[in-house]
Amino acid sequence: MPRRLASILASGLLALLTALAVASPATAAVTPQQKLSVLSSWTQTSASSYNAWYSARQNRAPWAEYNFDWSTDYCSSSPDNPLGFKFSLSCARHDFGYRNYKAVGQFGANKPRLDSAFYEDLKRSCATYNSVVRPACLSLAWTYYQAVAIFGSVAAVQQSDIDRAARMKADAERRARA
Repeated sequence: MPRRLASILASGLLALLTALAVASPATAAVTPQQKLSVLSSWTQTSASSYNAWYSARQNRAPWAEYNFDWSTDYCSSSPDNPLGFKFSLSCARHDFGYRNYKAVGQFGANKPRLDSAFYEDLKRSCATYNSVVRPACLSLAWTYYQAVAIFGSVAAVQQSDIDRAARMKADAERRARA
């Protein structure tokens, strides 16, 4: 009886798998237009665009056919989280936009928006800090934005820029304690 039961189960499983294969045809390859549409939706200046990108970054499997480049060096040679301000994910999304638009040959037309989205992401990050230290964060956000807008990389951020923001932050905290 166990052999017969195993045979029945095996044939039933085979029938089920065959039915699923017929009912679920292979999906068509992603078109360049589809890839550009998704890429565009994930690189806008809005918080909803950032949230959609972040969600996809956390669960990349559904997007595997798009062959996106998710690699990042975060904020290049500049600090990822200067003075404790969390900029790393903003830099990661910026890298995502740069790398993927370069790969599809449409970087030049999209660079200004990618840089603006980066700045908006940085400002949203700064908005999570208390009003005492927020000006220092916003100063660094502007510096990081200017570096990518002018030079194409936050690697252009100078230590003197970070030192200036550190003084702003320390002065603001000192005034708040007084």
